[in-house]
Amino acid sequence: MIAALALAWLAGSALQLQQAELWAPGVYLVMGAAAVLVLAGAAWRAGRLGAGVAVCLAACVATGALACAQAGLRGGARVADTLPAALEGRDLVVSGRIIRLPQVDAEGLHFLFAPDDARGADNQPVTLPPRLWLAWPREGAGALPQVLAGERWQLPLRLKRPHGAMNPEGFDAELWLFEQGIGAVGSVRASAPTDPQRLGHPRWWRPDEQLDAARQRWRDAALLQGGGPDVAGVLAALTVGDQSAIDSPGWALFRQTGVAHLMSISGLHITLFAWLAGGLVGHLWRQSRRLMLAWPTPYAARWGGVLLATGYALVAGWGVPAQRTVWMLALTVGLQQLGLRWPALLVCLLAGAAVAALDPWALLQPGFWLSFVAVALLIASHPPEVDTEQALGWRERAVAALRGALRQQVIATLALAPLTLLLFQQISLIGFVANLLAVPWVTLVVTPLALAGLVLPPLWALAGWALQPLLTVLGWLGQVPMAVWTVPAAPTWAAALCLLGGALLVLPLPWRARLAGLPLLLPLLWPAIQRPAPGHFELLAADVGQGSAILVRTAHHLLLHDTGPSYGQDNDAGQRVLLPLLRARGETRIDSLVISHRDTDHVGGAPAILAALPVGELRTGLEPNHPLRQSTGPGGQPVPHVDCEAGQTWQWDGVRFEVLHPPAHLWHHGLKPNAMSCAVRVQDAAGHSAFLTGDIEAEQEQALVERLGSGLKSDILLVPHHGSQTSSTPAFLAAVQPKVAVIQVGYRSRFGHPHPAVLARYAAAGIPVVRSDHCGAWLEQDDGAWCTRVVRKRYWHWQAPALSPAGGVVVATD
Repeated sequence: MIAALALAWLAGSALQLQQAELWAPGVYLVMGAAAVLVLAGAAWRAGRLGAGVAVCLAACVATGALACAQAGLRGGARVADTLPAALEGRDLVVSGRIIRLPQVDAEGLHFLFAPDDARGADNQPVTLPPRLWLAWPREGAGALPQVLAGERWQLPLRLKRPHGAMNPEGFDAELWLFEQGIGAVGSVRASAPTDPQRLGHPRWWRPDEQLDAARQRWRDAALLQGGGPDVAGVLAALTVGDQSAIDSPGWALFRQTGVAHLMSISGLHITLFAWLAGGLVGHLWRQSRRLMLAWPTPYAARWGGVLLATGYALVAGWGVPAQRTVWMLALTVGLQQLGLRWPALLVCLLAGAAVAALDPWALLQPGFWLSFVAVALLIASHPPEVDTEQALGWRERAVAALRGALRQQVIATLALAPLTLLLFQQISLIGFVANLLAVPWVTLVVTPLALAGLVLPPLWALAGWALQPLLTVLGWLGQVPMAVWTVPAAPTWAAALCLLGGALLVLPLPWRARLAGLPLLLPLLWPAIQRPAPGHFELLAADVGQGSAILVRTAHHLLLHDTGPSYGQDNDAGQRVLLPLLRARGETRIDSLVISHRDTDHVGGAPAILAALPVGELRTGLEPNHPLRQSTGPGGQPVPHVDCEAGQTWQWDGVRFEVLHPPAHLWHHGLKPNAMSCAVRVQDAAGHSAFLTGDIEAEQEQALVERLGSGLKSDILLVPHHGSQTSSTPAFLAAVQPKVAVIQVGYRSRFGHPHPAVLARYAAAGIPVVRSDHCGAWLEQDDGAWCTRVVRKRYWHWQAPALSPAGGVVVATD
């Protein structure tokens, strides 16, 4: 009954998270009140007549409804805390405190801010959300300000509502902001009339502020004393749970070798800490006769271990694995205190329900499922203990321990492989070997030394020395060919079969039953990938922010036109958006990578793409001395380069591609980059067409109209230069006559794109406009066109007030 109620709570929470829009608060209140009444009646009836099937079913339904109601009410409260649209872009002076750990990178400072006073330019008070995510940009080569968690500051800010890229697959930035309770994002203004001012230090009577300040001091000390940047970042993650100091190449190596789960404070670390802390508490307790008479030593040791482990989890940042471990430890000790022996699986299930009750949105984190599924399957697959009358010697015990550790690693690898493929579309084929080396070394050597550095800072250097050989070995393993296996994103039915197959493989069942799990994995491992029929193409305009990236897929070929912007050091659209999107779509090769011109919002992701995927050819409008023209592929082989020239044509699978701009003679005129944009027209066998324009401007548009006239006519127009006033002339629009125009643009673009005059021009011509900041990624196939923000819509997502569906295409206007 208890297990059924826990599962019902998880199911109710999960169902609420699928809501595209929240119900009215009164609906949730009525639902919650009715659920409480039903639960009370079920408890009364069970007490008098016993818990029959009907009573159990009613209690489970009521529990799920109560979970849904509380998640909905809390979700509504968070939605209400979002920044009002009227305050976006306004100059504000805000006072408040820095909470949690500030992060530093090449671009500047990033931190969470809790405002307590805010005023506009007219000095009138305004109401802000309780949490803001702020960036303090670095000014040239100048030093960043020294800020400490818990300090109170007055800052000149400009804010906007939470908004992130929205693509068919990939990271949901808006969900992450929503789960953290962040109602606005913004930046500290460098040239504001009011300078930033430190108003106060962490308050000594506030333990949360003192803890955050201490965590930052420990993090900074670990970064300074732990060794090189690659080592020190890992030590900071293992000490205080701050993973921001691990750079992109480091994360790439850890994912490739399957040890990324170790580069933070995991449940295993906290369990080991609780065991050691409990032993220390028990030893100290025995030194006092009075304490032993007041409370038995075993009780003190158990609860002391739990309390100290809770403190360690708080220092670690209270992530999902830490929460799971603390709840499981507390439940286990509490049951022992009461003389009860509940199954370990039930304890794991109750811990999961407790985490979901405190944070319903944790169910949408991959870490939640990886953590709980790993523990649950290890418990469920554990063989029954066999009593033996003969005491084992130390050698037998050592062999048994090694055999048990090897068995657990095999189970964890097999059990989590399907789930990892579902969540990330890739898995490390060398992860088993890497984890055999890394798990004991990190858990028993590196982590204890890193934690001891909190008391004796010189030990951080020793921890760094211990970690360096492991990183070297992981680097060797990461160079193994085919170290990572990728699969496309699986449909729901294939995901369910895959999870069932993985469970059958590791559960203690007869081998015939286990082998039945293998065919259930096939729909995930070798999925049927949907491709356009010969003679047709599909077009995906990715949401990369202020930049351009378009995928054109035929039956057997892929063209990528531009690669989006660079967001900062080690951070670009190639890594963050396009590679996850390509993996999820089952793309393993790009036949032609077209770079329209050199602007960073078009070329920023190209190095990451070229380093990760084979590219058949690189066709660009780049100047002769641009380094990308001499690019090499993943194996070091040169990528053939072709200058974009009008008149170039080729056919793939019955689809015709033609370069319309620039003409060959312009290569010798030294024109600005926009004027050399490589513009490509795509047309299928039925005459359906798309025009990919890059950043051509009015002069180039006029030349195209004069040279090609009605030959420009296309069903889909990728709006030139993101809707800038320099482009989209009336004559050009009259020649192209698009049925839909797609603008790839960033939310509240600092360039003012798209310009209102340009939008008015499209409206006057009767051309529907799709904006990526309103629509997300836009996908056009034979059976229609869709906006990702409509398909993936959830109540925490930003929605444009002007969006309206029109014949399968979402039209957005200002």
